[in-house]
Amino acid sequence: MEACFFDTLKAQPFWVIFLFTLGSLSLLKFSFVFLKWVWINFFRPGKNLKKYGSWGLVTGPTDGIGKGFAFQLARKGLNLVLVGRNPDKLKDLSDSILAKYAKIQIKTVVVDFTGDLDEGVRKIKETIEGLDVGVLINNVGISYPYARFFHEVDEELLMNLIKVNVEGTTKVTQAVLPGMVKRKKGAIVNIGSGAAIVIPSDPLYAVYAATKAYIDQFSRCLYVEYKNSGIDVQCQVPLYVATKMASIKRSSFFVPSTDGYARAAMRWIGYEPRCTPYWPHSILWGLAYSLPESVVDAWRLRFCLGIRKRGQIKDSRKKE
Repeated sequence: MEACFFDTLKAQPFWVIFLFTLGSLSLLKFSFVFLKWVWINFFRPGKNLKKYGSWGLVTGPTDGIGKGFAFQLARKGLNLVLVGRNPDKLKDLSDSILAKYAKIQIKTVVVDFTGDLDEGVRKIKETIEGLDVGVLINNVGISYPYARFFHEVDEELLMNLIKVNVEGTTKVTQAVLPGMVKRKKGAIVNIGSGAAIVIPSDPLYAVYAATKAYIDQFSRCLYVEYKNSGIDVQCQVPLYVATKMASIKRSSFFVPSTDGYARAAMRWIGYEPRCTPYWPHSILWGLAYSLPESVVDAWRLRFCLGIRKRGQIKDSRKKE
């Protein structure tokens, strides 16, 4: 049968053979990409994070994705340094984690990333001195209260977006990185956003998206700089997750809970420099890339205009 097939193929015109070869190569490439995707998302084992060090540092750990990461790192047996602005929430979180994972140690550092950041970084340095911080999760970040045009962004919000999302992540990394360089091992995870990477634009969230684009490039450069020093730097790119910042209360197939996202995210630490750990998000990413940018731009603008309208209605009701 095989001989008959090849004899028939040889008898075809050149253009038929060319198209058949091209199609076969395309199918082979697609099969390889698909099998790689299946392996990475469902079968590839996560790394032993303790090999990086016995301590993990998480910024913004009292809510959302950061809280999920804190519990997952504790589950892996890592001691924790939790950095947040609310001392009561930090204590409640510490108590909750220790009630479930009593063998680990927890240190807390109160830092308001919208306040005196230099003083906050100084306190972080003092706290981690002598600790082998092997995993850093730069999760702290803020967004708009709701969508708005750039000219509607007030000065305080503009400064806080840049200070927290850009300066905060940069300076915390600068505080922790020297210890990793000295020990020649470490993993840094910076939380990016699909708003900066997956979709071509995020209208009415321009400054937020721009700060997350900084995080992506910052991460990639550090990945290249420190890969040969035993330090793995990664930008994780979540799409929508059920968090207060996203104003989503219920999780679904395409919108994971914070715990669901964190569980998936842990398996990716130490691998690719950029990733979207929750596999249904990768489907949406592929869909967005397959559509013309103008179509995605138009959809996103309509979507964000709807968020802006609802936000303005809520604001007007508060003033009444």
